[in-house]
Amino acid sequence: MIKKHQPLRRFPDYKSSIVRSPENEPLLINFSNSEITGPLFNKNILNENDNNLILNFSKNGEKALGQEIFVHGFVKDENGNPLKDVLIEIWQANAGGKYRHQNDPSNTKLDENFGGCGRFITSSDGYYIFKTIEPGAYPYPNRGIEWRPKHIHFSLFGSMFLQRLITQMYFEGDPLIKSCPMVNSIPDINARKLLVGKLDLSKTDKEKILGYRFDIILRGKQQTYFENKIEGS
Repeated sequence: MIKKHQPLRRFPDYKSSIVRSPENEPLLINFSNSEITGPLFNKNILNENDNNLILNFSKNGEKALGQEIFVHGFVKDENGNPLKDVLIEIWQANAGGKYRHQNDPSNTKLDENFGGCGRFITSSDGYYIFKTIEPGAYPYPNRGIEWRPKHIHFSLFGSMFLQRLITQMYFEGDPLIKSCPMVNSIPDINARKLLVGKLDLSKTDKEKILGYRFDIILRGKQQTYFENKIEGS
């Protein structure tokens, strides 16, 4: 895999990448037993609505506000083999583009019934699914004021603490993707497309909500591109 498929760590059009990126080469350290032997996940750690963001923060049984959607797909290796028991955590803004986070400066109101985070452990065939609200776009200071496309953050844990990958899923058809400097920090256009969830109506008749398909590939030519993965690792 060539380096143009990975995000540039220091990308002038995205000013925060300059501030946050390390200037020195990483140091290799010895791992402790706790780092290489855990965590061990099983479905007993999950609650009934952990993957249902429409209800999992509800105060009075009321649904979160916004367009209900589901996001689903498979986690696979480079050969297409499914990866089971992978803990996936997601977090996102609400329908108005506001995060439930103390550092979010937006004047948009929080939805009292929406926490914006959820988790799921992949099944034996590598499958995952979340029900949630389509997140709103939001402005942020960069080159003046720019807008982040609608997106959902994904975190995947492997069989030890050192195996954690983080990425973002964007939504097919969102015109803001093309102008987003975070997306454009990936030089290869085809690699950017692998971060876009595709509209999927396969469950619409049953669920009565829109769906998006987002498969996550850990390695190889079709690898999903992760924010914290060094090229070739």
